[in-house]
Amino acid sequence: MLEYQRTISKPVSLSGKGLHTGGKTTVTFHPSSQNTGILFKRVDIKDAPEIPADIDHVVDNSRDTTIGIGDVHIRQVEHVLAALYGLEIDNCIVEVDGNEPPVGDGSAMPFVEILQKAGFKEQNSPKDFLVINETITFSDKEKGIDMVVFPSDELRITFMVDYQNPALGTQYTSMYSLTDEFVREFAPARTFCFLHEVEVLHDQGLIQGGDLENAVVIVDRELSKNELRDLAARFELNHDDVVLGTNGILGGKELRFYNEPVRHKTLDLIGDLALLGVPLKAHVMAARSGHAAHVSLVKEIRKIYKKKQLTSRYQKTKAHQGALLDINAIERILPHRYPFLLVDKIVDLVPGERVIGIKNVTMNEPYFMGHFPNHPIMPGVLIVEAMAQTGSILILDALDNPEEKVAYFMGVDGVRFRRPVLPGDQLQLEIEQIRLRKNSCKMIGRAYVDNDLVCEAEMMAMIVDR
Repeated sequence: MLEYQRTISKPVSLSGKGLHTGGKTTVTFHPSSQNTGILFKRVDIKDAPEIPADIDHVVDNSRDTTIGIGDVHIRQVEHVLAALYGLEIDNCIVEVDGNEPPVGDGSAMPFVEILQKAGFKEQNSPKDFLVINETITFSDKEKGIDMVVFPSDELRITFMVDYQNPALGTQYTSMYSLTDEFVREFAPARTFCFLHEVEVLHDQGLIQGGDLENAVVIVDRELSKNELRDLAARFELNHDDVVLGTNGILGGKELRFYNEPVRHKTLDLIGDLALLGVPLKAHVMAARSGHAAHVSLVKEIRKIYKKKQLTSRYQKTKAHQGALLDINAIERILPHRYPFLLVDKIVDLVPGERVIGIKNVTMNEPYFMGHFPNHPIMPGVLIVEAMAQTGSILILDALDNPEEKVAYFMGVDGVRFRRPVLPGDQLQLEIEQIRLRKNSCKMIGRAYVDNDLVCEAEMMAMIVDR
């Protein structure tokens, strides 16, 4: 069934103290037009600079997820994004009058409740789901982090944590349906941390707004009465509130779920998945991961989305087997035509990284009439040109309006020809992007025949208007 995008019906606001500054901050959610996504605005700064909530604008992920443009940042956006994503809101403007939204109770529930009061409005444009058809993996062996993404007909999450602490130990949770489970089972899960982390962060001038009402603090060392008294003074808390509960939690706070910590980790993952910019249909399995790993995984998934965007934009009919872009799609991207179009199809493309193209060399090539009679060899300069054209597809894919641009190659270095290319050969053209700037690019190209390297070169191009 076709599902349509939605926004909220009216503006709503929520005020409270910021976790790190401790000062009052307000977040206001506004309806937004279809196909605009989630956009943050710093209304406390002149001209209210805008920051798109996508993976390309993540500037820090060490303790939370921070997005920014230039010197303008908004930190700890993951709970706001989780609320929007969990309520399946596609388009919304989020105004913040500081560098962080209010912390609330440390969960996403305060944002969920205010958004539910705003109500939802269905829009005319269909949702652009990213459907995963292949297995994606991410691993960090040093930190013991493993993440795997499988195909699924809707978003499912399985999460496991394993802490060397008796108050936590090993915890596991699964979310089978975002629509049915998010609000009830995951949005209320509060952030948690270990006592030693709290002390370090506070000494660094952070979490000035942190208290026992917006975080679950796990005690990971023995505490004397004097140390409890010092903690109360440090955080300006009532001494009677700072006690060591029998459950290993500072203040003896009761958990909302028996496995609330791992549910909050799942909440954070949902917020970080929102940085894709589109709803995801996949089963994500995560073990011991945090924001940094989530961002790395989202970057890998984003590459698949950009590849599918490229295909749907230029491949108007079903491509031939084994092709990502066939010759018809290539002609929509490149300005070259017969007899100088030297790429027959694109078989793989990782946006911003590499592209693989195919050139079939036949006896019908016009240059064989003179290069050379009775001894046909493909001119080396045309092999380099074929690599350059393949690289142009990688460059132009990174632009918003590639149909209006063309790549002029302004330098070729380190060219080496390893063996002749003859009629009947199939050139596999592999281009790797080294550096991309606003108006120029540097790439390394390699051409193979039957896995044998026949040519390599370092190429530089300038991007200009057609």
